[in-house]
Amino acid sequence: MKALWIALIVIVVVVLMIGGWLINGLNHVVRLDEAVNSAWAQIDNQLQRRNDLIPNLVNTVKGYAAQEKDVFLKVTELRSQWGKADTQAEKMENANQMSGALGRLLLVAENYPQLKSNQNFLALQSQLEGTENRIAVERMRYNRDVKVFNAYRRTVFGSIFASMRGLTQPREYFEVDESVKAVPAVKF
Repeated sequence: MKALWIALIVIVVVVLMIGGWLINGLNHVVRLDEAVNSAWAQIDNQLQRRNDLIPNLVNTVKGYAAQEKDVFLKVTELRSQWGKADTQAEKMENANQMSGALGRLLLVAENYPQLKSNQNFLALQSQLEGTENRIAVERMRYNRDVKVFNAYRRTVFGSIFASMRGLTQPREYFEVDESVKAVPAVKF
C-alpha cells in the first residue's frame, strides 16, 4: 500500500512538472512574440514622430530653396504614403525611402548658408537628427527581438510551442534599403 502511494505521488509530480514545462513553453513563445510586437510599435511611434516634424522642416527649407521642388515633392509624397501603408513591410519600405529623401533634403540645406543660420531650421534639424537616432535605436531593438523570436522558433521545442500557438512564420527583419546605403554627394 505504501509503494502505491509513493508511485502515485511520483506520477503526480511528473505530470505537474511536464504540465508546468508545457505551460511555460507556450507562454514563452507568446512573450517573445509580444516583445517583437512591442519593438515594432516603438519603431512605428518614432516614424510617426518624424512624420510630424517633416512639414515644419520642409516649410522652413522651402522658403529658402524654392527651386529644389523635386526634393520637396518626394518628401511630401513619401509622408502621405506613410499614412496609407497598411503592413509592416510597406511601412519599412516607406521608412527607408524617407530616410534617403531626408538626407537629400538636408543636403539641399547645405547649399543655402543663410538657412543654416536660421534658428528655426537649426532647431528642426536637431529634432529630426534626434528622431533619426531614436529610429535607429528602435530598429536595432526590433531586429534583436526578431532574432530571439526566430531563433527560438527554430529550436526543437520552440517550434512545437510556436506551432501550438499559431506562430509558425518567422518575423521579418527591418533592413536598410540599398538606395539609403549610397553615400550622398556633398558639393560646395
